[in-house]
Amino acid sequence: MFERIMRSFGLVKASWRILMDDKKLLAFPIMSGIVTLLVIATFVLPLNGMDLFTTNSVTGIVLLFLFYLVSYFVVIFFNVGLISCVHAKLNGKDMTVGEGLSAASRHIGSIVAWAIIAATVGLILHMIEDRAGFLGQIAAAVVGGVWSLITLFVVPVLAFEDKNVFSAMKESLELFKKTWGESVVGTISITLIFTAIGAVGLLLAIGTLFTSNGTLILVAFSLLIVLVAILAILASAMQGIFTVALYTYAKTGSAPGIFAPGLVEGAFTPVNRQNFGPGNI
Repeated sequence: MFERIMRSFGLVKASWRILMDDKKLLAFPIMSGIVTLLVIATFVLPLNGMDLFTTNSVTGIVLLFLFYLVSYFVVIFFNVGLISCVHAKLNGKDMTVGEGLSAASRHIGSIVAWAIIAATVGLILHMIEDRAGFLGQIAAAVVGGVWSLITLFVVPVLAFEDKNVFSAMKESLELFKKTWGESVVGTISITLIFTAIGAVGLLLAIGTLFTSNGTLILVAFSLLIVLVAILAILASAMQGIFTVALYTYAKTGSAPGIFAPGLVEGAFTPVNRQNFGPGNI
């Protein structure tokens, strides 16, 4: 287990090196965040204080579904642009932000289809949380976590292969079963590292409450908001890099050249190793 954790940190450092070598990749999570904030404002402000996240009426359900649909579309669209640039870099090429956005635009149909499915699942999980109380929250968290894992490769499959969304979901499940098994430490470590940094920032901000210094408290919590935004951007970009590396290994049986030899293979050993064709990537 200790070796697996150490390899996970190695994967994080490898993703970080790629990100620092190609900082334009940060443009995609930044644009995604900005547009998402605009989407939230578009839905929330016209409601004049009404609770958007309610499923107690048909209107509430419809509004919540539309909110999920648009939000997921935005996130998936920019994620496709990001992983397109990452995939090009891992194969020794350079793709501009504009070319990444163009690549995403070519998959609009698939992105909309996947956003509809993701929004439907999100709505169902939200309804479970609303209707079943504490147990519903636990069930939704478990189901949501499993759903995230088995659909991990959907976006890369949609971006790099000529398959519809249902075929992409099926292939994502197969790649997950063959490649991941219990070895999810690498992906989780990215989230944990940035969460830990954010937690430290939160504790420091809370600590200023004991000073009774209004200015210091305001500055501390303002910096905390900035820190959280930066961490979210970095984590999103690194997760994109990491996901493309895993996808490439799952399809070809070898790690991308930029990663250290043995790093991906050691951390993510297939349960039953088979020779995968490269697909249309």
